[in-house]
Amino acid sequence: MAIRHATAKWDGTLKDGNGVMKFGDYEGPFTFVSRFEEGKGTNPEELVGAAHAGCYSMFLSALLSDDKLNPTSIETTATVHLGTVDGAPEITQIDLECKAKVAGLDEDTFLEYTEKAKKNCPISKLFTGTEINLSAMLVD
Repeated sequence: MAIRHATAKWDGTLKDGNGVMKFGDYEGPFTFVSRFEEGKGTNPEELVGAAHAGCYSMFLSALLSDDKLNPTSIETTATVHLGTVDGAPEITQIDLECKAKVAGLDEDTFLEYTEKAKKNCPISKLFTGTEINLSAMLVD
């Protein structure tokens, strides 16, 4: 299996410092403001959301493809909630919203696939104990 690498460098204090995250072809800044408030740059939660959305979409495609169904498109949005638990920041909830175009598939069967993908995609498995909500629909 593949092994992937990412790096992050932080300079300075928590509130006044800044950092850079690097992985693949991406390199981007992050700061206290971009993470805990609203500001320019990214943050670990957005990257977790992107990873989860990508993993979920690919896993759902694999499940469908394994059963000889041919998805035309699968688009997933992940909303990651950063809250506080026992006084410390924690990812408390992830909401996945999936829209897929799959010919020859009824809504009930599609929803069975989507739940299986939610439960079994590798990134979902990282968040055991975190509430993961799923909204999924077939589109034309």
